[in-house]
Amino acid sequence: MKLPVSTEWVLHCAASLAQLEPGETASATRLAEFFDVPAAYLAKQLQALVRAGVLAATTGPRGGFQLAGPAAEISLLQIVEAVDGASSPYVCREIRQRGRGALPPEDCQDRCVLARRMDEAHDAWRSSLEGVSLADILGDIPQAAHARTRARLLGRR
Repeated sequence: MKLPVSTEWVLHCAASLAQLEPGETASATRLAEFFDVPAAYLAKQLQALVRAGVLAATTGPRGGFQLAGPAAEISLLQIVEAVDGASSPYVCREIRQRGRGALPPEDCQDRCVLARRMDEAHDAWRSSLEGVSLADILGDIPQAAHARTRARLLGRR
């Protein structure tokens, strides 16, 4: 499965925002600078996370983004699906019924075995991501990195 590069961006941004203290926010510009990614495009992706209820956004001079809820209640699947959707990347076009090797319609009453297996793999992938929260990710990041992330995102160097 191949995901757009923006998926990596939003996963890292969400994990970084999870390291902020309650009430602290980081702007799209700061996040873009932090990861050296295009600010305008990142802002669009962050807005998708706001629409999905993963992030909350505030406006004004001290505005920015923060998690919309506890890190333990935000799964990686929520983040991925907010920007990439939930549909399976595999689409069966029933080529088994085309060309010189075409099967007769009566042999294609059941769904294609390859489509079924690909759906099973997609469901397993989704289940795996659903089982990992941002809090789980934070537990794997060294504590010293949390303070560094906060300082850089909040402009404290």
